[in-house]
Amino acid sequence: MISGAFRAFKHRRRLARAKAELAARLVLPGRPHGLPGPLVVSLTSYPARFGSLGLALQGILRQTVRPDHVILWLDEGDEATLPPDILAMPGLTIRFCPRWRSYKKIVPTLLTYPDAFVVTADDDVYYAVDWLETLVAAARAGARIACHRAHRVVLKDGAPAPYAEWRRNVASPERSPLTFLTGVSGVIYAPGVFHPDVTRNDLFTRLAPRSDDVWLYWMHRLNGVAAQKIGNRVRILEWEGSQAQSLRAANLQGGGNDQAVAALLGHYGWPG
Repeated sequence: MISGAFRAFKHRRRLARAKAELAARLVLPGRPHGLPGPLVVSLTSYPARFGSLGLALQGILRQTVRPDHVILWLDEGDEATLPPDILAMPGLTIRFCPRWRSYKKIVPTLLTYPDAFVVTADDDVYYAVDWLETLVAAARAGARIACHRAHRVVLKDGAPAPYAEWRRNVASPERSPLTFLTGVSGVIYAPGVFHPDVTRNDLFTRLAPRSDDVWLYWMHRLNGVAAQKIGNRVRILEWEGSQAQSLRAANLQGGGNDQAVAALLGHYGWPG
């Protein structure tokens, strides 16, 4: 009981510091990104998260590097319940797409901007002021996919072990066919990194309906591209009230990722 209360106290302290840091950021255009193509930051959300969405968007929009577009993809009708401060945020574009759940944060952007560098973000976490700059720097240095947070796939007899046995949140930079990016902390994808099936909703809704990270891993590995994890171990800071419905917890505890891995192995085989 005491340790749980202490953890909750520390979490509240971290949230307070993050809010203060966001409030102190200058609302000024960041520096040009310098990439040889458009830079699009893409995310999605839904009404249960709208209460904390504004904080996540502040972190994304107030960065040291300026993207060409920041797009929030929603289901039709969800804009009616968006808080007014989000509707008025400068630099934010709100667009609508089919009900593809977590895939909304990347698939419609890939279809709309096929030649762009796409950065995916989540709607429920704090992003540091140089979050985007470090991803862009990795892409400018030659990384075709770069992420802040990654696991390492563990193999048994040439096939993936259960997801719970993978090496979690690797502590140092690496690039390997077994580097498994986790989208929560942000990922940059260069144009052309994915297998052509990446936008096929008839496949991802059937094979990996709740596991976009697993689907995207298969899609870039089938195309011969390895992800690069940058920086040290990442600690996720989730905004309060955002975890009433958590896909991450469901995939880890409920076996959603293992189900997706099994379905993709059956359909495509192991892309390693």
